[in-house]
Amino acid sequence: MQILYHSIALFKRSFLKLIRTPILLFFSLVQPLMFLLLFTQLFNRFSTVPGFPAESYLLFSLPGIILMNAFSSSFQSGLSIVNDIQTGFLERMLTTPINRMAIPLGRLLTDSVRMILQSSVIIFVAYLMGATIKTGFLGICLILVTVAAFGLAWSGISQIIALRTKNSEVVFGLGAFLTFPLIFTSTSLTPEAFMPEWMQFVSKLNPISYTVEALRVLTISGFDWNIIGQAYLVIGIIGIITIGGSVFLFKKVIE
Repeated sequence: MQILYHSIALFKRSFLKLIRTPILLFFSLVQPLMFLLLFTQLFNRFSTVPGFPAESYLLFSLPGIILMNAFSSSFQSGLSIVNDIQTGFLERMLTTPINRMAIPLGRLLTDSVRMILQSSVIIFVAYLMGATIKTGFLGICLILVTVAAFGLAWSGISQIIALRTKNSEVVFGLGAFLTFPLIFTSTSLTPEAFMPEWMQFVSKLNPISYTVEALRVLTISGFDWNIIGQAYLVIGIIGIITIGGSVFLFKKVIE
């Protein structure tokens, strides 16, 4: 119970910081909103190609854009850890009776809530553009929960990089380096059948493809629990590895 209480307290601290500087939330949404407003219009005629799996490219690419935002936002977790180390805030926290594991967990909780807010904005803008989620309100809730779980798992990677390097430039650089190759070799923005054969093979190995397909069935078809279950299995495996690794490294740092 103590770790939960302390994690919530640190979550409130980070969340209040986000509310007081909403410009941070806005700038992190610029790229996905540009993709939503421009990219979907540029490739809108894709939906007229025989075999395209959705009635519009907007509807097809919406899950991929949501995942792209969550993936890039997850690396902000590592930047926050580095900032706390460099400003001495982490050291000051360690002098208090706070549960040590609540420090990274509180940060991860903040990241998940931030991604839910960002994804909600993206879905709302897509709705204004004419996109309708097939599974309705319950489907939207499950999309947001899935995005939060996905972000939580990938935030662990960001924290591992941050705790290993203690360098914000390295965290930012690796985040940018990983984002686009993983997004564009997944089924986020293109149906698998439209890809070159080698990229189809890569997309089957890409963990992002599993999550984006789960969001896509919720968006354009219905509750396909087989696809959704596969996504949660992949997210769970990644989360166990990354969050476990970040907790292990955090213990080494504070020792």
